[in-house]
Amino acid sequence: MGGRYFEEFEIGQRFAHEVRRTVTDMDNILFSALTHNPAAIHIDVEYAKTTEFGRPLVNSIFTLGLVVGLSVYDTTLGTTVGNLGWEDVRFPKPVFSGDTLHAESVVVGVRESKSRPSQGIVTFEHRGFNQRDEEVVYCRRVALMMRRPA
Repeated sequence: MGGRYFEEFEIGQRFAHEVRRTVTDMDNILFSALTHNPAAIHIDVEYAKTTEFGRPLVNSIFTLGLVVGLSVYDTTLGTTVGNLGWEDVRFPKPVFSGDTLHAESVVVGVRESKSRPSQGIVTFEHRGFNQRDEEVVYCRRVALMMRRPA
C-alpha cells in the first residue's frame, strides 16, 4: 500500500504496522560504523560483557530509524515531503541483537501548512516494541505531507 495524503489523516487514527524486523549484530556494527559512532557499548563484545547488560546494546538511533521505517508503508510512502522535526524521543528499554521489533503509530496532530497550500502537517506518535511487547522506543514526528493531487 502506498502512503496516505494529508487529507486521509485524522487525529486519533491508529496504525498497527504489520511488518516486523529482527535486529542483527551486522545491523548494529554497520550502522555504528556508517555513523562514525565508536562507542564500545555498541561494537565491542568483550567490553559489553563488563557492563550491566552483559552484551552490546543496539545503537539507539538505529532503533529509532527502524521503528519509523516500519511505519512508512502504512503512512507516508511516496506522500511525504520531509520530516520537520522529532520531539520527545525516549528509549525506555534496551534493544539487543536478536530482538524482533514491531511498531504502532497514532496521528496526534493534523493542520494545514500556512506557507505551503499544496501541503499539510501531520504529527505522529511512533512506538516500537520488542518480541515481548516491551516498549523500546517512543517519539513524536512532525511530517510535511502532500495533499491529494487535484
